[in-house]
Amino acid sequence: MSAVTVAELWRRGQVGWPRRFPVAQFPNPPLLLAFAGWGLAALTGGTAHDGGRAVFTIGFGVWAWEEAVGGVNWFRRLLGMGALVWIVADLTGKL
Repeated sequence: MSAVTVAELWRRGQVGWPRRFPVAQFPNPPLLLAFAGWGLAALTGGTAHDGGRAVFTIGFGVWAWEEAVGGVNWFRRLLGMGALVWIVADLTGKL
């Protein structure tokens, strides 16, 4: 068995599952950033919590936009549009 590089694992994870109609894949950088912000917000309070929420919202928004305009199939585009609607509704409720 040959050694697999991190780059190869990343490439394989980006293909998605199932291959013919990808519904799930390893998170891309904007979604990883959103998860990091979510984790920061969950573990902290005060200014760090607010910063984590902001990082989550920005990362999730970028991911949603990328899926909505360039998703690999109709399901992924619909998922991105739904996430964008959720983000706008959440931000509107905080005004």
